[in-house]
Amino acid sequence: MDEFDIAIIGAGMAGASIAAECAPHARVLLVEAEDSPGYHTTGRSAAFWDEIYGGPAVVPLTLASGDYLAQHGFLQPRGSLVIGRTEDRAALETFVADYGALGATVDMIDRAGMIALVPGLREQWCLGAWQQGCADIDVAGLHQHYLALARRTGTVVRLRARIDSLVHEGAGWRLAWRDGQARAGVVVNAAGAWADGVARLAGAAPLGIAPLRRTITQLRVDPPVPATLPLTFGLAGDFYFKPSGDRLWLSPHDETPDVAHDVAPEEIDVALAIDRLEQVVDWRIAAVERRWAGLRSFAPDRAPVYGFDPAVPGLFWFAGQGGFGIQTAPAAARLAAQLLLGQSADTMTERLDPARYAPARLSPAGLALA
Repeated sequence: MDEFDIAIIGAGMAGASIAAECAPHARVLLVEAEDSPGYHTTGRSAAFWDEIYGGPAVVPLTLASGDYLAQHGFLQPRGSLVIGRTEDRAALETFVADYGALGATVDMIDRAGMIALVPGLREQWCLGAWQQGCADIDVAGLHQHYLALARRTGTVVRLRARIDSLVHEGAGWRLAWRDGQARAGVVVNAAGAWADGVARLAGAAPLGIAPLRRTITQLRVDPPVPATLPLTFGLAGDFYFKPSGDRLWLSPHDETPDVAHDVAPEEIDVALAIDRLEQVVDWRIAAVERRWAGLRSFAPDRAPVYGFDPAVPGLFWFAGQGGFGIQTAPAAARLAAQLLLGQSADTMTERLDPARYAPARLSPAGLALA
């Protein structure tokens, strides 16, 4: 039976990135249930790097990841715009102040500036918050970058290997799947929407990591999408859209509770997204060309989970990364690997607080203290 120091379950962005960070220091096995890595959430992401996306617990990880993503060529400038109506002024000003206090660069913008960015914006949308630094992420490129780094430093990858059992033996684990098995000292739960299921296999209490469905549709609109169109959100969190070439990617920003499976879009969500878009801009929708859905998995407090399980030795959580796991991948993987390997923080992670992401906060005792 093959022996490893670390076995990572899930080869999406989470699993690939932490494998790449750990492999120079340990013998790593990366196990993926599907035919190819990143089939589910990673492969369906409309990812962007946006300082103000994801909430207060996520902003430090996003900011810490920016330099790595830029230096390796994974970012293309886009800019983001949050839009509101007259009655939203107080909420929008609070939004700008709160994210500014967290270190994000975000400024109020007037309607003239908004129209220059989003031609055809309907009259009621008159207040905006502009974030110049927002950028598109080359998701496939980043994922392949981490997989290549992992393999180059010795990671063994097993595909079509859905874990059937996790048995704690002595100081480590025995993992088994349909056509194979292995032993490892530590198991990393990077299974995304399947993370609580993996925890149960390991005899650990689930942390309440819930899969939520997010829908995206690709539209051809008239007039054509401007190349300079920013990523645009509604302040109420009820839509966003962004260009993809000369097409528009649109989401109703839905978070529908679901189960971990190969999720598909619902027609009602596509229709809802289109209805909301028509209330924002005067563009004509010429065609609905594609639609798809993915699962975003969140812990109950919406913060990611990095660290050893408080009750099961040798089980390490790297999960609950919602829809922000790609834009935070460099700092998240670096921090998690440091925690796993007992390494000190470096310049990327020195301003991050590991306790903020520890799984113990979601245990019964941790919740009682919160």
